[in-house]
Amino acid sequence: MSFERILVATDFSESSEQALNYALCIAEKFNSELTLVHSWEVPSYSYAAGLYLPADVTAPIERAATLRLEEAVGQFKTRFPAAKSLLRAGVAWEEVLGAAAQLNADLIVMGTHGRRGLERTLLGSVAEKVVRMSSVPVLTVHGKPG
Repeated sequence: MSFERILVATDFSESSEQALNYALCIAEKFNSELTLVHSWEVPSYSYAAGLYLPADVTAPIERAATLRLEEAVGQFKTRFPAAKSLLRAGVAWEEVLGAAAQLNADLIVMGTHGRRGLERTLLGSVAEKVVRMSSVPVLTVHGKPG
């Protein structure tokens, strides 16, 4: 089995960095295309249903996400110059799967925080949803225990 197109999802956490290192090793071995994807969204609150957020609120969030993604890609471009990046706006797990479909990815690599209990219930698990819903293999990488 070979992987021609690898998608690496990042939230810029330590587990995402570890996932990227694994993806780089796989991409080098298979001479794969490598794309780093980050999804951003405006925080929502249950009491703010129907609340309109002006563009001047979302623009700084998008700008910060763009800069952070460029910085992340720049850190490994010397090791893998053909790497690309993709910034998407929306619910993270949906955007990761959408990016995988858009790029026709053969593999998704992503970090997982390993949340448990109430924290997992409240925050959800992007990695779990991607694993459950993906039509391509997903490699999850745990961060160091906290």
